[in-house]
Amino acid sequence: MALFSGTIESPRELYVHKLGAALKMENTILEMLPKLAEAANDSKLRQALEQHYTETQGHVENLHRAFDALGEDVDEQACPTIEGLEKEGESMLGMVDDSLNDQVIISGVTETEHHEIAVYDGLIITAEEMGEDDIAALLRENLEQEEATLLKAEKFAEQIAKKAKQQV
Repeated sequence: MALFSGTIESPRELYVHKLGAALKMENTILEMLPKLAEAANDSKLRQALEQHYTETQGHVENLHRAFDALGEDVDEQACPTIEGLEKEGESMLGMVDDSLNDQVIISGVTETEHHEIAVYDGLIITAEEMGEDDIAALLRENLEQEEATLLKAEKFAEQIAKKAKQQV
């Protein structure tokens, strides 16, 4: 998968580029999730991360289908935001006592989900404006799962914060 190295000259090229960045985002998350599950202390959090891995595989498949629907080659692009979130999470996990891993993980998951939701919102709006309703539908599937994951993450964050409050 080649990374883009030219000038983007049309709205369609920009859209395909952003679709490639979304693919990089999801593939990076696929790499991160097993590491996070391994570092998690709470078994329910670990299970949720493993479940999200399966969902994320589906997100990648939907992005591949979007490329196909556009008649474009699958072309992953850089996604500096997700790479930054990955680095931040790894750094934090390296700095904290293992007992704080779940707090670091859930914070990173929440930040990542917010980013993914923003990415899919933008891609869906543009697909609809381009008349690509089939692509919008594929990406809406991803968006709905990301929104559900964010809600679960927020509930985990509340539970973890309550436990942490009791330990202070």
